Amino acid sequence: MYKKNKISTLLFSTAISLSLMACENAGVTANESEATTESKTAVEVQKSPSMANKTAADLPHYLERDVQEEVFYFVMPDRFNNGNTDNDLGSKTQPISAGGLDKTHKGMFHGGDIQGLKDKLPYLKELGISAIWLTPILRNQAMQAGSSGYHGYWVLDFTEIDPHLGSNDDLKDLIDSAHNENIKIYFDIITNHTADVIKYTECHGEDGLQWLVETDKGCPFKSVAQLAAGDKYTTVIPKGQEQLKTPAWLNDTKYYHNQGDSFWQGESSKRGDFAGLDDVNTNDPEVVKGMTEIFKNLITEFKPDGFRIDTVKHVNTEFWAEFSPALVKHAQAEGIKNFFMFGEVYSFSSKELSEYTTDGNMQSVLDFAFQSAMTQSLIDQKGTKVLATLFANDGDYLDHDSNANQLMNFTGNHDMGRFAYMLQQSEFNYSEEQMVKRSLLAHAMTYFMRGVPIIYYGDEQGFVGDGGDQASRQDMMPSQVASYNDDDLLATDATTADDNFDTTHPIYQSFAKFADIFYQYPALRRGEQATVFQADDNNIFAITRTVAMSKPCLWLLMLAIVLQRQTLALMAMNINKLQVVANLLKMPTQRMVSSALKCQDLALRYTNK
Repeated sequence: MYKKNKISTLLFSTAISLSLMACENAGVTANESEATTESKTAVEVQKSPSMANKTAADLPHYLERDVQEEVFYFVMPDRFNNGNTDNDLGSKTQPISAGGLDKTHKGMFHGGDIQGLKDKLPYLKELGISAIWLTPILRNQAMQAGSSGYHGYWVLDFTEIDPHLGSNDDLKDLIDSAHNENIKIYFDIITNHTADVIKYTECHGEDGLQWLVETDKGCPFKSVAQLAAGDKYTTVIPKGQEQLKTPAWLNDTKYYHNQGDSFWQGESSKRGDFAGLDDVNTNDPEVVKGMTEIFKNLITEFKPDGFRIDTVKHVNTEFWAEFSPALVKHAQAEGIKNFFMFGEVYSFSSKELSEYTTDGNMQSVLDFAFQSAMTQSLIDQKGTKVLATLFANDGDYLDHDSNANQLMNFTGNHDMGRFAYMLQQSEFNYSEEQMVKRSLLAHAMTYFMRGVPIIYYGDEQGFVGDGGDQASRQDMMPSQVASYNDDDLLATDATTADDNFDTTHPIYQSFAKFADIFYQYPALRRGEQATVFQADDNNIFAITRTVAMSKPCLWLLMLAIVLQRQTLALMAMNINKLQVVANLLKMPTQRMVSSALKCQDLALRYTNK
């Protein structure tokens, strides 16, 4: 077992080689240059190794920061921390949103809530988090097809927080508390569908409670051409469920496509029911207006800092082109001038991803192409060309309100699974030491390459999982799920049966250090990225990130990924003169640095050491 007592030193000696340099300009005062100010900070860090890392408290006020300044934490509240056991069973007055608690079952509610998340704000702050993205928190249908709505994606009421998680006042209290810590809160929202209430007599019988289809693939999808020819489904809502949804207009079946289940291709991808969930007809102008009002009202009531938008590719682009700017404008009128939205477009193609940031007027998307490139390079060992190709397409995202620096970087998530699980399943049979190194390298890439870093909750505690979906949604609080508790977590002797809020965990500490560096150096947040070395026969991939701070100082950060060693070299320099002012992780700078080195030489010289 390659565990915590053996691994802590490794993480700070071989996982990352880090050398930070800054502009030498003795005649510039602290007030004249941000670069000079940050250079002095770096010197102080080197002189005082015990000094705390930068956190959200050290950043500009949350209302003044744009998304490129943030480090995100993506969390599923039900699986995080139980702060109020009184709400574990959900609603006490609405049976449709009650029940579903079974802490031993990975598909049921486990008791985590908004209060529990608030209680752990100090843990997240110390980790270096400046923005928290919550899975959907609106009131759900508690049970559906033998599973529960613990994840939040089966919304019935778009005005009320799910009672399993707390109340509207609890959410406002969390947001206020986070804002007091200078931390932002992002909601996960859904416009594509609601909970599964609408049925079809052809599939579910006259009462809507049967299953008449001789297949497990759902109600067969009917195309627009079939509808035009009169081949339509007959909708039915089971007795007693006619007014389940809020606002009331959502109870009218005319506002839905009603074409059967999606098979994820062609027309069905945008008009079919997502695994039976009622697909909203976002082609209808009345629906566009209604959905826009729903989320304007949420902004007005709760004052979140932004939205992550679910299932974006399953909604017509014209909807987003109208919906997205309207919400941003409304939020700005409410005083949230840096309100930001990013969408989930489950695609590994920059062409498809960028369609929604350009034609769709969305500010950003989750960068699935980046995640795929990391997987191919760091797990599948397919070299670095895929990285060069990825970044060569960054121009696809550029328009009046979007660019590649605003893309949302991540290593894994609640659908595809964790990066550590992908490593575990690799044909290369990585050891635990190798898994830790490669996982750290992947996360470092999310911080230090273009884009905005996102940590998936539990990654900082070495969570691995057994797959995607339910198998990747472990509890941070002590778990009772057997298939979670038999996991061998990385860099610790703990299991998910323990309380996993360990601020001494070496991966947690590494992420906190990444955030510290990210916050110190503007080029890591805003620098223009350029690839300076890539070769098919070499395990090096090197980029620069450049940002002009003030003349004559030009900040240039050099990032070299050494795949063979699973390490990372990061340098910050003046293009005219190199001067070492800090070496935060105590690595010998002579391994990487010579005052005469050019960027390409740096990459090659480091490889040969």
